[in-house]
Amino acid sequence: MAPNVNRRLMNAVAFTAAWIVTTGAFTEAQPLPAELKAAVAQASASVIPALVRIHVVEADYWEGREIKSEATGSGVIFTHDGHVITNHHVAGHAAQITCTLADRRKIDAELVGTDPLTDICVIKLLPSTAERFAVAHFGDSDAVRVGDPVLAMGSPLALSQSVTLGIVSNTQLVMPDLLWPFTLELEGEDVGSMVRWIGHDAKVGPGSSGGPLVNLEGEVVGINEMYFGLGAAIPGSLALSVAQEILASGRIARAWLGLEVQPLLESQQGETGVLVSGSIPDSPAERAGFQPGDLLISLAGRSIHVRHPEELPGFNRLIADLTIGEQVGAVVLRRGARQILRVVPEEREAAQPREGEFPEWGMTGRNLSFVQAKEMRRSKSGLLVTSVRPGGPCSDAKPAIAGGDVITAVGETAVVTSTDLTAATGRLIAGADGPVPTLVLFDRGSEHCMTVVRVGKRPLPDPAVEARKAWLGVAVQVLTRELAEQLRLEGRTGVRVTQVLPEGAAERAGLQVGDFIVGLDGEDIRASRPQHVDVFQTMIRRRRIGAEAELAIIRDGTEMTLTVRLEESPKAAREMARYRDESFEFTARDITVNDRFLRQWPPAQQGALVDVVSEGGWAALGHLAVGDLIVEADGREVRNVGDVERRMGEVAVGKLDAVVLRVQRGIHSLFVELEPKWTEVPVPSNADAQ
Repeated sequence: MAPNVNRRLMNAVAFTAAWIVTTGAFTEAQPLPAELKAAVAQASASVIPALVRIHVVEADYWEGREIKSEATGSGVIFTHDGHVITNHHVAGHAAQITCTLADRRKIDAELVGTDPLTDICVIKLLPSTAERFAVAHFGDSDAVRVGDPVLAMGSPLALSQSVTLGIVSNTQLVMPDLLWPFTLELEGEDVGSMVRWIGHDAKVGPGSSGGPLVNLEGEVVGINEMYFGLGAAIPGSLALSVAQEILASGRIARAWLGLEVQPLLESQQGETGVLVSGSIPDSPAERAGFQPGDLLISLAGRSIHVRHPEELPGFNRLIADLTIGEQVGAVVLRRGARQILRVVPEEREAAQPREGEFPEWGMTGRNLSFVQAKEMRRSKSGLLVTSVRPGGPCSDAKPAIAGGDVITAVGETAVVTSTDLTAATGRLIAGADGPVPTLVLFDRGSEHCMTVVRVGKRPLPDPAVEARKAWLGVAVQVLTRELAEQLRLEGRTGVRVTQVLPEGAAERAGLQVGDFIVGLDGEDIRASRPQHVDVFQTMIRRRRIGAEAELAIIRDGTEMTLTVRLEESPKAAREMARYRDESFEFTARDITVNDRFLRQWPPAQQGALVDVVSEGGWAALGHLAVGDLIVEADGREVRNVGDVERRMGEVAVGKLDAVVLRVQRGIHSLFVELEPKWTEVPVPSNADAQ
């Protein structure tokens, strides 16, 4: 399953606004009247101290791995002890959060709670010493009117805090039918089912998400979320109520009926209520007796009328606010006759339980929600596989486990939730030296399948030991016919020396760059085409290590003979000791003679060469790169890959906040700081809200 497409799309549509600004599609701003300018300055000044720029390392799941990436957004402090309100799509997936305040201080933050259904998230600043933060005050978003001047505040394009001026253009903005079937979906939740946005034309861009929409009294009336032709802000009253409930209980509890409705049809002119299109099987609505075609005209004593899409979010919020477990009455019109139904609301589950990585299996997965299970026509029991790592244990099983499969048992252990799989995995790999073959039962659609998965992280293979061959430390190119003609060497064949390894046998024998080697021990070197480049090296490898070889060369038009004692071939890269860091997701190895040769390092050069950096890992986020030579780790010299392994092992055991590597990158030396998040968020059970 790909990373959340709609969350990415929100950033893309926000980018459209930034593009319009930078390409000059807006007319040049005119000077503000003095009175308006003063009002803007005063309103801005009241909010800017509470404005924050948010930098996150967020986690998505793709191809069987947790993929980490960096993103930015905005937020506003709303409690004196440092709680910040922002968007779920900004910080709801955060593994690390850093906030920059208006005074340019950077303060770490933690996730308090998040609600994808309204795209609201609360984080808390974690200053090194307790302090009382400046806060922004919320106004009444229901009092906002079309034409009201508003300020969009935030950090577009991760710039310093900024303010743009516009007017409210729509107080009942919904996702237009023109975009169907696109909906603003986060974690399987349709945000538009609960939110009716405030539309405005204050300029916003990527990075503005989560920032406040402010009236000229300096009150927050909205939380900016996205841009599609107009800026769209979540009404401040709704955002604040969600944030306050998150503060109170860490989660949002909503009522659920399993009732599916839509606005009255065009053919139902003169009717009232909302059209019942169906109900989820085994839901409170089905048990209460709702039927497709019913017109629901009253619920819990409140009259219902939904003719337009703009009226649906209010109806959905009415249901969400019902008391869980307390029976309410519903009046429906069924074929013209009034009927009274009794329905008992249940607590609403998250549409999609939180996803997690199972590295020993090479997959990502999540529990099943009630609705997902119904859609798949199965029970909630089992773990839904969302993606599989190519070449990993699940992928290599025969038959392979794939995304969309549901794991139901591991060996003798039934898998009801992710907790069962995690516990079974721990028992399987405890004390094991390598992957453990394990019988796995899984469902694929209506099929009940089984396979064997070799569970566990695969150790790096032992370095391959190759037979040593004779070697001459030079790089060469073929003396082609074209080169021979231009150099007045017509009819001659051989190779031209392009590089000589310092302090090697070739250098000691006096071989130089530019020499043409045309014979070896009296045998012509028959190389005349580019594809013959290995001919000379093959002739060398056939000799005995330590033997003397006689080279016939041409130097500056003069033919001469050099005698060289052949050395033992150095180890290849695949033969070198290697270390793979599972926490930071990079691999390094000892350097070879050939590395020194190609990079022109001196013979005494030490270090560990990085040859793999996994995309989305902590090393990649710290900008460690393939080809970097690690020469220090936290100030300690790195002579070889063993030093890296020992130091990174200490970091993992101590769960240090950061490790600093000094690397050589070409001719440059730089410090790379890797900052992991050691405490992983557990995969919640099906009952957990997000």
